[in-house]
Amino acid sequence: MEFNWIYDHQTPRKLRAALKMNGVTTTLLKVAIYHGGKMQINGVDKWAVDQVHYGDRITLVLPAEEANQAVDVSDAPINIVYEDRDFLIMNKPAGVATVPAHNVAVADSLVNRVKGYYQRQQYENQVTHVATRLDKDTSGLVVFPKHRFAHAVLDDQLKKHLVKKNYLALATGRVAASHGYIDAPIQRDPASFVQRMVGKDGKPSVTEYWLREASNQASLVKIRLHTGRTHQIRVHFAYLNHPLVGDDMYGEASPIISRQALHCYWLQFYSPFKQENITVTAPLPTDFQNAVDELM
Repeated sequence: MEFNWIYDHQTPRKLRAALKMNGVTTTLLKVAIYHGGKMQINGVDKWAVDQVHYGDRITLVLPAEEANQAVDVSDAPINIVYEDRDFLIMNKPAGVATVPAHNVAVADSLVNRVKGYYQRQQYENQVTHVATRLDKDTSGLVVFPKHRFAHAVLDDQLKKHLVKKNYLALATGRVAASHGYIDAPIQRDPASFVQRMVGKDGKPSVTEYWLREASNQASLVKIRLHTGRTHQIRVHFAYLNHPLVGDDMYGEASPIISRQALHCYWLQFYSPFKQENITVTAPLPTDFQNAVDELM
């Protein structure tokens, strides 16, 4: 896969420095140097230390990525909401894990399904990079970078909190504040391998929310995460004594919806390859909408 830029700085630089100015990481440079890729200036193969001058076209060529044979293939369908050369974004249904779990009879996570899709499409890159994740019983938008460069770009944005994700959640009871921040550190629950809890030894965790609609039974809230801890929304609303409807881990099961009422409906990040923001949305699934209709 080939990536090209025009060097538009007056000061000459080494090729590796010019590439890094365009988001190329040290790891990607090593792939180009040692693992079948290459770097070019004006279409000619060059070394990392060669000089780049104003107006030169610089190129990074990365080798094709072979599929991981340890990952099973699933032919189950995927709901694609956006796709270009660099990113694949899906609307994940509740009940499907993002990544494969150990010791399951049938591997049918999004990773397995995307591997099957890549094979059917005969893409050059067959590695199923996954950048964002959702709990198995949370529905909504998940991003799969389609090559190692896109994965590096999105990882960097995630670390800098530049990837924006909005959720809708149905919390039990009437949430009093119309807008609020939950700033409470989250740590592992020492009594459970899976569960998290608010605790003084936890990592900083911040959830912002806006009340959309409320009844005495439940509150529909829009949520934006400012950190990305495991189970963050579920833990924080349980901490407020408003666990999510249907969340049998942090609250209690519901006869109205068979999973936690949580959906990632809006996502935005910047694509340096297209030099524009990518913004996608996913409508509420039927089970969530039915719960809203019954409880509001």
